[in-house]
Amino acid sequence: MRQQPPIRTATILGRLISAALAALCCAWLCPAAPAQSPPSADPKAQPAASETPPADKTQGDSQSSPAQAEVLTRDSATTFKVRVNLVLVRVVVRDERGKIVDNLKKEDFQLFDNRKPQTISTFSVETPLTRVVPVVTASDRDEAEPQPGPSLPQRFVSLMFDDVHLGMQDAVTVRAAGVKILDSLTPSDRVGVYTTSGQVTQEFTADRELLKEAMDKISARPVGGSGFLECPDISYYQANLIVNQNDAQALAVATEDAVQCAFNGDERMATEAASMARSRASQNLSVGDAASEYAYSHLDAAIRRLAGMPGQRKMVFVSPGFLLTTLTVERSDVIDRATKAGVVIDTVDARALYTPDLGGDISSGGRDSNQTAGYKTTYRVDAQFADGVILSDFAAGTGGTYFHNRNDLDVGLRDSIAAPSTTYLLGFSPQNLKLNGSFHTLKVGLSGKQKYVVQARRGYYAPRTVKNPEEAAKEEIQEAVFSQEEIRDLAVDLQTQFFRKDAAEAHLSVLAHVDLKTLKFRKVEDRNSDNLTLATVIFDENGNFVTGGEKILEMNLRDTTLQRLDRSGITVKSSFDVKPGNYLVRLVVRDKEGEQMAARNGAVAIPF
Repeated sequence: MRQQPPIRTATILGRLISAALAALCCAWLCPAAPAQSPPSADPKAQPAASETPPADKTQGDSQSSPAQAEVLTRDSATTFKVRVNLVLVRVVVRDERGKIVDNLKKEDFQLFDNRKPQTISTFSVETPLTRVVPVVTASDRDEAEPQPGPSLPQRFVSLMFDDVHLGMQDAVTVRAAGVKILDSLTPSDRVGVYTTSGQVTQEFTADRELLKEAMDKISARPVGGSGFLECPDISYYQANLIVNQNDAQALAVATEDAVQCAFNGDERMATEAASMARSRASQNLSVGDAASEYAYSHLDAAIRRLAGMPGQRKMVFVSPGFLLTTLTVERSDVIDRATKAGVVIDTVDARALYTPDLGGDISSGGRDSNQTAGYKTTYRVDAQFADGVILSDFAAGTGGTYFHNRNDLDVGLRDSIAAPSTTYLLGFSPQNLKLNGSFHTLKVGLSGKQKYVVQARRGYYAPRTVKNPEEAAKEEIQEAVFSQEEIRDLAVDLQTQFFRKDAAEAHLSVLAHVDLKTLKFRKVEDRNSDNLTLATVIFDENGNFVTGGEKILEMNLRDTTLQRLDRSGITVKSSFDVKPGNYLVRLVVRDKEGEQMAARNGAVAIPF
């Protein structure tokens, strides 16, 4: 008789779930052993106590053959079949007056991938009622009645201020506008304040005083530059033309500026002036690139942070815009990462309603010569347009809005933070998708002839490689964990229970009851086989990860056992030690054979 293999350590939900695995108590029937009902402080943890021996006894018995055990748990990774690649598109529809349209159905939409019509395989409508986190009451084992769960966050909004590119006047304006919108937040909103310089960081919170303090710190923090008039005066835009695009006219304009400011108009010094112009252009391009890369790195970090929050995710990027020179790949990566994480980016142009900058920055003290004034005016106007491209791209690429050419920035911020009253979520599976990383354009239309405005992301990037089944399954589970979407492929009920160990610590139990009738077992000789992965994660009231664990439940059931468990189901219990407070419990269950999932939310309030 073969010895039972040792239990191995589980792989815990990517980089976040690194806490020690909680003990898992599971009920099953073992025909080789007499039925037992061991005493338990938690009778709910055993659905068929009269028929169920304790899991630890069977699993730990070195004389038990794997062929005899009908249910085993183990702490190790497993291989799954990969679910169909699904592209999700969140859509907001407004009428010609800007009012949200809330009565559309699946058949009202048309979806095109690279101009080819697609079959909409999944469709859902989200409203304030559907976005509410279902509250599963938690009972204290010392109390007779269950305690009500708390109100926990539903949406996470990241306010990202581009203080690297903001001018001082723009910083004052957006700071005042930001403070105004705090009163519009709802109890279920959590807002974080970040800047591209990294100098201001306020993690997600509902505390308006903390948010106001963070916004009061927003100021212009340029990267590099002396702030004094340079000779020659070459903008980042003009420097890009000279160095990266070899624009002879831009170099000639800079050379003439150098002749005027450095050599008192002596045209005989044109060669020296040209060398000075090239050197200055390289320096200014380097400073501008550094500022853009600095902003990108903090923007990317903020998106990664937002992607880890359990709920709807939105970023509001407040910036005067900036030029793209060598960062086109990074821009695509940011948009791709945001769309994959379900992050919508709304952009607000911090310049508000501006006119073309024909004369340059008065504060710099610069003065264009008669020979170069016309050209430099053109460069300034072109630069102002080019700076806004990145804001437009971020919004269009993720299905957000681009607020610009208006002075009421507080309205733009308030509209960006506010959740639409109705959104539609369309899903489709691309056919014959090539793994080349190419960009696929998306277009969402309406089958009717209504003059409605459809807001949705404009595309997605195809993957470059095929993930192995194990990696794909883990990624799928992790994405489900950090969402609040209720998935009901499987019939799973969630209950929570806690008891106070002492004044500073409590023991929280999460009970997952699985109805086996919804599973698709594989027949192997006289057994019915399937594996379940159960991932349980605990978040605090601001959406921060606290602890979590993952278990594999292996079932190889005889027909008689399956018939009995079809009536009773199986209950799995995971236990965690936590401090008193309010918590969001997220449970995700995935089965191997049926490629199905379930996800449930629970809210727990453990009093201090």
